[in-house]
Amino acid sequence: MNRFSYSKPQQVTDAIQQLSDTGRFIAGGTNLLDLMKENVARPDQLVDINALPLREIETTQAGGLHIGALVKNSTVAYHPDVERVYPLLSQAILAGASAQLRNMASTGGNLLQRTRCYYFYDIGTPCNKREPGSGCGALNGQNRIHAVLGHNDQCIAVHPSDMAVALAALEASVHVSGPEGDRVIPMSEFHRLPGDTPHLDTNLGQHELITAVELPPRGFAENYAYVKIRDRASYAFALVSVAAALELNGDNIGTARIALGGVAHKPWRKPEAEALLAGKPATEENFRAAAELLMQGAQGFEHNSFKIELAKRAIVRALSEAASGVNAK
Repeated sequence: MNRFSYSKPQQVTDAIQQLSDTGRFIAGGTNLLDLMKENVARPDQLVDINALPLREIETTQAGGLHIGALVKNSTVAYHPDVERVYPLLSQAILAGASAQLRNMASTGGNLLQRTRCYYFYDIGTPCNKREPGSGCGALNGQNRIHAVLGHNDQCIAVHPSDMAVALAALEASVHVSGPEGDRVIPMSEFHRLPGDTPHLDTNLGQHELITAVELPPRGFAENYAYVKIRDRASYAFALVSVAAALELNGDNIGTARIALGGVAHKPWRKPEAEALLAGKPATEENFRAAAELLMQGAQGFEHNSFKIELAKRAIVRALSEAASGVNAK
């Protein structure tokens, strides 16, 4: 691990001003410290943001929920308002990591965690995400956990967060502060596909800091499901995950939201697939049609083509669970 300076500011503006061009903000450190130990991340400065006033969970004037960036994942998952109005988010958080990690990991940090691609973590192998222009070792290597949607020859890594998938389905927004002031980024625009900048995971500007995540009033508390398919029952990242949220009018679907994890560089949504379900009966046949459209254009590699059919089946399962209301409390 390389040498670095350390500071612990008390205010958001001070934290932003103190951050150097090669420094990093640190909160729970559940991902960043691992990256530093492996020499994947080598910041010359750590700005500890744990003293900042970003730990509140509050109802907004519009009736949504404002979650401070430093609120722990476990606190969010078990918060009464989250369990009551946004149980999809609670279910997704509890499906990820261990209790110990959830007790340390922050809301903002969860969104910023890096891919778990083997080649990203191995500094002796080529990785465009770690070293732009060096190549992608996963393309012709061990790619079982990798993307089948939204990838290119620059990067086929996937985003690992469970929480982000639920936030995408709920159409949350991310509040950030930076040298130019404050702004709000829709969750759908927060993470990036690799394009020609695979080393950039998000659309955060330089020195910008996540201050909160905001949920809209509608939480789909009656008809929702989070389905996570993984190699073992606990403490494993998703091969495929699905956050499904429905609003039903009798036997018909009024609104549908579907977000996928484990299949792309960001939580994957396709509005056309959701629109296909609007006004139609909540049947397996219609769910299959939505799954086909959602996975349209998917392309696998030597070891992960199974994800395409797996994702389709997981989508149908998640939508069926959501429609049945089996998860509603």
